[in-house]
Amino acid sequence: MTQKKRFAPKHPVRRAKKRLPVDDGQLYIYGLHPVMAALANEERVKHTLFATPNAISKLEEAGAQINVKVKDVTPKKLDEMLGSDAVHQGMALHVKPVERGALNDLSEKSLVVVLDQITDPHNVGAILRTACAFGADAVITTMRFAPQETGVLAKSASGALDYTSLIEVKNLGNAIEALKNHGFTCLGFDSEAEVALTPSMKSDKLAIVLGAEHKGLRQRTRELCTQMVKLDMPGPIKSLNVSNAAAIALFAATQGK
Repeated sequence: MTQKKRFAPKHPVRRAKKRLPVDDGQLYIYGLHPVMAALANEERVKHTLFATPNAISKLEEAGAQINVKVKDVTPKKLDEMLGSDAVHQGMALHVKPVERGALNDLSEKSLVVVLDQITDPHNVGAILRTACAFGADAVITTMRFAPQETGVLAKSASGALDYTSLIEVKNLGNAIEALKNHGFTCLGFDSEAEVALTPSMKSDKLAIVLGAEHKGLRQRTRELCTQMVKLDMPGPIKSLNVSNAAAIALFAATQGK
């Protein structure tokens, strides 16, 4: 009796979704405000704008100068390129990261925000946006334990990534020392600090130093700050999300300057 050959059941071939290639050191910025800011930034190297016809119309209505190659795409294609969670609003700009500034560039500046190992790109982006709104000259992060420039960070910053300098430093302690040598008063913020922020602590050159949620500022960072302060909040909750704390700290520290 001839034995019938058994064949393995056929399964549908799952093809990986194609993503457009990204060269080393390049990324996609997406969303109306981030794309507009990147297009307007003359120092930003830009390659191709992938956008739907409707998105192009929105950019033109908003006054954007579209001075790059444009490729017509569908929302579905953008979802495949960026991932389904990306709120791209029908557009993605292929760019290179912006050139980072240096601490010496801040010698004649007056307001900076220093981030001690804050790793969430949403928080860093939101802080960049707030810093930009309050006219801060730069946001300083560490090279390690800090997010790189990504589409998520740029989207959270809502364009601020192309308006406010983002500076990376190898050693945050050395950076704080350098800021103090440039005449900055470095205020470290902690909900458990003994002293509340008062108008008398304000300075013509001010650095607001914020730590990661849960961990807060590292001990060495605390020691190097000119003073540790807290925000005087009357409610039962004394700690805030770091991006919210940054907004309140910037408001409180800059009033009357």
